[in-house]
Order: sequence, then structure tokens, then C-alpha cells
Amino acid sequence: MIAMLQMATENNKQTIANPLLSVVIPCYNEVRSISKLLDAVEAAEPKNKEIIIVDDCSTDGTSELLVGELSEKYHKLIRQPVNCGKGCALKAGFAIATGQFVVIQDADLEYDPNDYVILLAPLIEDKADVVFGSRFIGGRPHRVVYFWHMVGNKFLTLLSNMLTNINLTDMETCYKVVRKDILNQITVEEARFGIEPELTAKIARLNARIYEVGISYYGRTYAEGKKIGWKDGFRAIYAIIKYNLFR
Repeated sequence: MIAMLQMATENNKQTIANPLLSVVIPCYNEVRSISKLLDAVEAAEPKNKEIIIVDDCSTDGTSELLVGELSEKYHKLIRQPVNCGKGCALKAGFAIATGQFVVIQDADLEYDPNDYVILLAPLIEDKADVVFGSRFIGGRPHRVVYFWHMVGNKFLTLLSNMLTNINLTDMETCYKVVRKDILNQITVEEARFGIEPELTAKIARLNARIYEVGISYYGRTYAEGKKIGWKDGFRAIYAIIKYNLFR
């Protein structure tokens, strides 16, 4: 699955020793956003973090940017030989993460890395093992986009909550921060966006302490490159049922 692992020492940037946070970025055809995203991640607190990119066989020039002019803006790069989806990309990134905590960061600029400090607070205070960043609570700014996406997210969250018996408001959120020792107990099986309900079901089964905090959100339109579609919604329903009832 991993065609090439390119460490930061090859790019004149030293690997972070004992990072507090590992930022795992699955990336597919994000040539328009990846540079700004990496700038934002690098600038965000905490500074003691490692940046891991998993390029899921991009075909739009993203790969060339990452191994070229952007090569000093991350610590580790995995280049997938074929496009296999967000779940596959995250599984590869999780395997090489060395931070005390691991956060999932989409490459599309919908989620703001400045929220890391909010997400990490319950973990650092040892009140939580896992923190979900919710787009539906708190007073952080949100771009107004698709109504039916919101309805779909709330339905999937409700269905997931019914089977996990936890009361999340945003199961489908990208921002999930997990203690590495908890993450090590989870084997990712979903290849695509089904990873969100899969992770939620498996975290709930571990009886981990879960917190939820409000985050900002700048949703993209399909014209701007949004990738998730209605088929992924049906896969999410399948994943919710599979990982809660048949495991």
C-alpha cells in the first residue's frame, strides 16, 4: 500500500522528537489548497507536532508540489501507488504517527488548524481520551452551505448514537483527536469515508472517555472541489450497522 515513505531529513527538515501531536493529512487532488493548508498547520499551536501527508495517488499536480517546492513544509510523506480512499490513507498515516495524540486534518481548508488548541485541551487536562470537533455546537464561525448535507449528517449521527449509546452532535466530523495508545487498539477496515462511523463505533466499544468541542467550519461547494457524495452516505449507514451490530 505504501509506495514511498519520504522522511523530513531528506528535505532539510529534522524529524520532531517526541511530538505532542501528529497531524495526519489524507490528500487527493488538492493542488489549489495544499500549500495554504500546510502553512496553516505549520503556524498553528502546538509547535511540537509532526506533519504527515498521505498523497492518495493525486493526478492534478499535487504530488509534484509535495515532492518539490512544498517538501520542507511537512515531516513525513507517504505516496500511495493507487487511489484507494480516505480510510486507506489514514490507516497508512496512523501507522507511522509518533505523537502522543493524533488528529485527522483534511487537506481542503474546510477545517481550521487554529482549533487544535481547543481540541487538545480536554486531552492535555486528562479529561478525555478522544475529542470530536463538532460543527453544530459552540459559537465558532461557519460558512453557510448545503442544507441537505446538514440533514444527512444529523441523521447519520443519530443512527450512530442509537447503536453506540453516546450522544455526539457530529459523528461525521473530520476533526477527531485520539490518544495514540487508544488508536493503536483500532484496526481501520474502511477504504473511503466509512472510516468516520467505523472509528466512532470502535472508540465507543473501547469505553474511551469522549469529549466534544465546537469548531469553526468553512464548507466547500462541489464547484470548489468537495468530494463526498450520496453514495458515501449509504456506505456510512452500512458501516454504522456493520461495526455496531455485527462485531
